[in-house]
Amino acid sequence: MNELKLSKRLEAVASFIPKGSVLADIGSDHAYLPCYAYLQGMIEKGIAGEVVEGPFQSAVQQVRKTELDRVIEVRKGDGLEVISPNEVSCITIAGMGGSLIQSILEKGKEKLEGVQTLILQPNIGAKKVREWLLANGWQLIAEQILLDDGRIYEILVAERGDSEKPYTFKKDAYLLVGPFLAKEKNDVFVQKWTHELAHWKKIVAQLEVAAKTEANEMKMKELGEKIQLVEEVLGVENS
Repeated sequence: MNELKLSKRLEAVASFIPKGSVLADIGSDHAYLPCYAYLQGMIEKGIAGEVVEGPFQSAVQQVRKTELDRVIEVRKGDGLEVISPNEVSCITIAGMGGSLIQSILEKGKEKLEGVQTLILQPNIGAKKVREWLLANGWQLIAEQILLDDGRIYEILVAERGDSEKPYTFKKDAYLLVGPFLAKEKNDVFVQKWTHELAHWKKIVAQLEVAAKTEANEMKMKELGEKIQLVEEVLGVENS
């Protein structure tokens, strides 16, 4: 992977960047994404944000090597600390857990002034990200689920708007699995949730023969509700 050829996952993330954007890529690692986006004519300029020294130095070297110093600025800082309000129009946050993405957005809410598009790729816990978008006036406008190097990834794209709109039907289920993904229901989506269902049912079977504690009962109830939601989306008949 380099500034000319991204992984399938990051290429999919980049495909959602509106043309002409000023981009902030948070947790940019080697800054491949902003460099690629500029070289492909997607963005006018970009900021690569990194909090860890090693990846920060890698990003600095990458931008220098590709001679993009005048258009890609590498900044060290935690989350959205690296940008100012009204400085960028598009933010990408890719390759982190959903809880961390949620935390970054919540802590940096005031920095989102002027931002038009959020492109978020949680490795796990996409529900947490959807919940944050819903609660903060960001309307989910697109989603993608894909398989890359044996792992399944989800990409969520949001703009300011009616955050309730995607969830007027099957709200609890769609927060969990994604409204756009549930409607498309492609092979990767079916693979992911079929696997999750089998995993949850195995845990429930173990809990059924375990000691009857309050914690176990709560866990069984929680998993039972999730199983029902996902089975409805997949159209699985209850046995």
